[in-house]
Amino acid sequence: MTLSVTAPAAQLVHGQVMHERLRPARNRFVYPVCYVRLNLARLDADAGALTSRWFGVDCWRPLSLRTRDYGPRDGASLDAWMRALLREHDIDADGEIWLQTFPRVVGYVFNPVSFWQCYDAAGRLAAVLAEVNSTFGETHRYLLRMATTGPHAGTAIATKLLHVSPFCEVKGEYRFRFRLGELAQHTAIDYHDDEGLLLKTAVSGRPVPLTAAAARRALLRYPLLGVAIVARIHWQALRLWRKRVPFFSKPPARLPDTTVHQETAR
Repeated sequence: MTLSVTAPAAQLVHGQVMHERLRPARNRFVYPVCYVRLNLARLDADAGALTSRWFGVDCWRPLSLRTRDYGPRDGASLDAWMRALLREHDIDADGEIWLQTFPRVVGYVFNPVSFWQCYDAAGRLAAVLAEVNSTFGETHRYLLRMATTGPHAGTAIATKLLHVSPFCEVKGEYRFRFRLGELAQHTAIDYHDDEGLLLKTAVSGRPVPLTAAAARRALLRYPLLGVAIVARIHWQALRLWRKRVPFFSKPPARLPDTTVHQETAR
């Protein structure tokens, strides 16, 4: 396993989330957000180094991250858990692992999706675990085997399995694209159903070291981040309902915790 000694162990990313529905009625929104990225091995090595008056891991701070919110949800090492999952599925990703997620703000968070970005020894993105949470209290993890070379590098496809919106059926597939540079981060998810492209989603931003000053500025800029995420989800649902977009009841959920999906060939 190789670790970058120059990159910060934690980053704060200021950016935006975009979501666009194409049919039967168009609906588009863009909201400003901030999220954190943590190097999980370095979190294990020295979590105290990440702690300041404004940000902390597994302790109360105005901005915080609780390891029990992710993966095994038992407080165990997230790095060790993720590496065991990669070995279980014979995925060669023995480089750095970064967790991208929304932080708790004054103790509260709702994360529609968190991304575990897993690199190989050459620094290529080899796998991503997309940990999806629904407003119905359910979680499913899509383990994506990424293409690492060629025109499809950084892309993957996953069959949709979790009911996340009453305005979409549980069918079709997600098509992921990751462009995770040092100066800019971009993740795009296109959702296709039987009729083709239905939804486009993108999260993008520019990372900075997660210092105490950066955390304080983020808190001042996004004092209600978690509450705003939930409020915006319900506001957009109301807009779709008013546009008479069809409503689909939640089907019974009997899913494994994690499913594995191959890289794209399209």
